[in-house]
Amino acid sequence: MTWLFAAVGLALGPWLAAVTVRLATRDPAARPAPARVLLTCLLSAAAVGAAPVLAGDRPAVLALAWFGGAAVVLAGVDLASHRLPDRVTFPAVAVCAAVLVVDAAVVGPWGALLRAVAAGAGAYLLGTAARLVQPRGFGGGDVKLLGLIGLVLGRSGWDVLLTGVFAGLLIGALGSLLLMALGRAGWRTAVAFGPPLLAGTYVALALAAPS
Repeated sequence: MTWLFAAVGLALGPWLAAVTVRLATRDPAARPAPARVLLTCLLSAAAVGAAPVLAGDRPAVLALAWFGGAAVVLAGVDLASHRLPDRVTFPAVAVCAAVLVVDAAVVGPWGALLRAVAAGAGAYLLGTAARLVQPRGFGGGDVKLLGLIGLVLGRSGWDVLLTGVFAGLLIGALGSLLLMALGRAGWRTAVAFGPPLLAGTYVALALAAPS
C-alpha cells in the first residue's frame, strides 16, 4: 500500500507545484520551474507515501495522506512568501476531521477522536496566545496550522502532540541559527514557522507509528 500512496503523491506533484507557486505569488497564471516540479514530486511522494506507515491499515491513512499533500503546499508557500493560506489549511482540517470520525466509527476508539478534537482546539488556543504575546513573530496562518497539527497528532496522544510541537520549535531554532551562521539571516529576520512545525509533526508521527 505504501507504494500505491507514493505513486499517487508522485502523480499529484506537478499539480501541487503549480498550486504552490500560484498561491505564493497570488498569480493564477504562474507556472513552477522544472526544478520546483521535481522537488515537489519527490516531497509529495514521500509525504503521501508515508501515510500507510504512519497510520497503519485503517481509514485514518486517508487523513494523513491528505495532510501530506497539504503540508507540501503549505511549506512551499510559507518559504516563498511567509504565508499559510486558508485555502489549504481549512480544507485539510475539514477532511482530516471527517476521516477521523469515520476512523473512530469503523475501528475506534471514540476517545481518540475526542482527544484529537480537544488537541486541535488546545493547540489553536495556544497559538492564539503566542500571537498575542509576539504578533510580529507568529502569524494567523501559524495559529491555524497549529490547530491542524493538533488534530492530526492528538489522535495518537497528548505526548505525541507535545513531541511534535517541541520538535518543530527545535528544528526552527536550529534552522535559524544555521541561517545566521551562513550570513543569510539576522536576529530580526522574519522566519517561516510552518515548515519546521510540519517537519516536527512528521518526527512525532514517525515515533508514534504502529510497529
